[in-house]
Amino acid sequence: MKITIIHGQNHKGSSYHIGRILAEKLAAEQEITEFFLSKDLNHFCLGCYSCIADETNCPYYSEKKIIADAMEQAELLIFTTPTYCLECSAPMKAFMDLFFQYWIPHSPRKHMFTKKAVIISTAAGTGMGKAIAPVKRTLAYWGIPYRKSYGIAVSATNWEQVSEKKKQKIEKDMTRLARKVAGAAVGKPSPYIRFMFLLMSSMKKTSTEDSYDAAEAAYWRANGWLDGKRPWK
Repeated sequence: MKITIIHGQNHKGSSYHIGRILAEKLAAEQEITEFFLSKDLNHFCLGCYSCIADETNCPYYSEKKIIADAMEQAELLIFTTPTYCLECSAPMKAFMDLFFQYWIPHSPRKHMFTKKAVIISTAAGTGMGKAIAPVKRTLAYWGIPYRKSYGIAVSATNWEQVSEKKKQKIEKDMTRLARKVAGAAVGKPSPYIRFMFLLMSSMKKTSTEDSYDAAEAAYWRANGWLDGKRPWK
């Protein structure tokens, strides 16, 4: 199984280690590709909308493309983020902003509708669910139908401080999660996401050459999505 891991931090803390444990239970080392934010993508979205007309116009396109290609080739995407101030990390939020054109209202990628994803977050005390939520929501709007999450309070500020009892629990949890991920069918997106896709399809049909979303409508038309085709099976 080819796996791409997006780490929402540069350091190898608890979230990183749990993501690696899961990945190594599902794939050989040569099948795992990982990126660290912000080292591998150290930018904020400028809100210039250049990517709407042509994603290659993004000033950070060359750096984004390396990650985008790895995500396209992967069967499973793993996102890890520590919990900062009851949220995901700033680098992870910046990453999601930089890929906003992947959202269903814009130019969703067909390959995302066939992928699995897992989001992992840790905290010393609490807030993992709040850190996971925006990442999970983004992946839903990317069209990824199979999304699992795992959050745990590690009662530590680094992996070395995590107790052996807690590490044993994490190991068992990752074994169970790996079995679930490996054995699960991808399936279709949720009814809500399918509804959003159909709604956007009907809206793109009304787009004209001078509309703000003309390029997006052309993208949808080229994929056959304005003529009844769907990116899921």
